Amino acid sequence: MGGNENQTFSEVVQGRKSIRGYLDKPVPRQLIEEVVGLAMRSPTSMNTQPWHFHIITGEPLDKIRKGNTERILAGEPDSREFRMGEPFAGVHRERQIEVAKQLFAEMGIEREDKDSRQDWVLRGFRQFDAPVCVIVTYDRELGTSDDTAFDCGAATTALVNAAWSRGLGCVINSQGIMQSPVVRKHAGIPDDQVIMKAVAMGWPDPDFPANAVYTPRKELKDAMRFVGFD
Repeated sequence: MGGNENQTFSEVVQGRKSIRGYLDKPVPRQLIEEVVGLAMRSPTSMNTQPWHFHIITGEPLDKIRKGNTERILAGEPDSREFRMGEPFAGVHRERQIEVAKQLFAEMGIEREDKDSRQDWVLRGFRQFDAPVCVIVTYDRELGTSDDTAFDCGAATTALVNAAWSRGLGCVINSQGIMQSPVVRKHAGIPDDQVIMKAVAMGWPDPDFPANAVYTPRKELKDAMRFVGFD
């Protein structure tokens, strides 16, 4: 499971999927630097390059996992720094529910099994027990520019694709940064940065059931409009 350097770009993009179960195997720092270097070649508005990648593993990551879960279980409200917007509705909510159904089915989690469902949710706050967590932040002075969020999203997409091309798996998530004081403290993130997203990263576990889920995309006809073509 996972890509390799001999794959074409199309094979990487078509083959990549979100990985939620990882082998207990460290990821070499040099490999992460290579992957981040590729991600930083993504487009950026007027060359602002607002992104920063905080790569966390070992004890600091364990402290973030512990702090996140303790605060969530204690009923602490989320303190996400990047805007969340309104809850999904309509077709977007339907797609969210559909992937949840796929994941629960693969994991054998029944609807009435509240303990297993809660444990699954807590996995997100534990960064899916991945050996590495990448916290994506941006320069606070650019926080009012929508281009900044667009650029960071592009770089994060490039990051997960680059990781896949090197045999690593990732899942982009928000659970891991919803308790931002915990993340900021243990990751040592400076005040001039806004915490935007988290990316769990590691070697995919081929025996983890949820890793079999491959979410379909809507049809091209529902996403494209051609104007001025014959």
